[in-house]
Amino acid sequence: MDTCFGWDLGGVNLKLARREGGRTVSVTQIPCPALGDPSKFDRALEEALTIVGDAEAFHAVTMTGELSDVFSTRYEGVIYLVSLMRKAFGEIVQFYSLNGFLGAHEAIAQWQDVASANWHATAALAASLQGNGLLIDVGTTTTDLIPLKDGHACAIGRNDGDRLMEGELLYRGVVRTPVMAIAAVAPFKGRMQGLAAERFATMADVYRLTGELAEDADPFPAADNRGKSIEESAARLARMVGRDAEDAEFIAWKALAHFLARRLLEQVEGDARALIEREDLPHDAPVIGAGCGRFLAAALASRLERPYRDFADITSSGENVREMVARCAPAAAVAQLA
Repeated sequence: MDTCFGWDLGGVNLKLARREGGRTVSVTQIPCPALGDPSKFDRALEEALTIVGDAEAFHAVTMTGELSDVFSTRYEGVIYLVSLMRKAFGEIVQFYSLNGFLGAHEAIAQWQDVASANWHATAALAASLQGNGLLIDVGTTTTDLIPLKDGHACAIGRNDGDRLMEGELLYRGVVRTPVMAIAAVAPFKGRMQGLAAERFATMADVYRLTGELAEDADPFPAADNRGKSIEESAARLARMVGRDAEDAEFIAWKALAHFLARRLLEQVEGDARALIEREDLPHDAPVIGAGCGRFLAAALASRLERPYRDFADITSSGENVREMVARCAPAAAVAQLA
């Protein structure tokens, strides 16, 4: 078949890449509805099916949605998502695992290799195309750091728990992560002070104030369910230091945002340096950036004195979809690998 759809089933987003004639021609991101039961995945799939249409195509699936708290276990989540996609597309659908693509029955039997394997798909493709490098995929919620050496992904961890232990997964992102997860204290008006351990603001507010976050990168409700203007983001950051936005000049809130942005960059840099040393990556091995927060990867490449390459630069895609290919790298990767 000439057409292949790559699916990345996340707990908050469904990502869909369409590949034709050896190139990725379209990429779509569909937010999952904020429901407290698994039907949120059904709703997102229904919307995606209007995009797929009745095209005769191959379907390649990866996932992280099994981690959603609508499932009592990850195993239950994998079964649900595999069954959902098999019902939609029949036996033609294949599921990405750490050991390659599997049919539905095999995917359930080997569920631990299927669960949250989307990072591996991105890394496997990047390694095959780039050879050496450090892949850094900075998303809304997490950051993946995967060393690539001699055409292979050199991850030690095989699941999220082990990857967190190995420094290959940082549960920090540029949108949904609460500010309180980044720092407990921050400078304000010339003094260090504590930050509230409360979800008053997220990193999306921080990066709106630094000017680095694309407008369409945050489809989620703000922490206070208000708007997403610069002023409203500043007001949420003010809450983190127990104040109102009117208690300081706007420049003070921008300074606070820049401090928090540096703290996250430093956290990613710490893991990156450890992985580079662990794998003894060549000095000319580039940092490969993916995800909506790959501006962090580009900044890190400069700090590490390494070349930077965008994920879209190493994949074959139409010029008009390059941004979304880089943002939705796992979906694009499984489509190309398939």
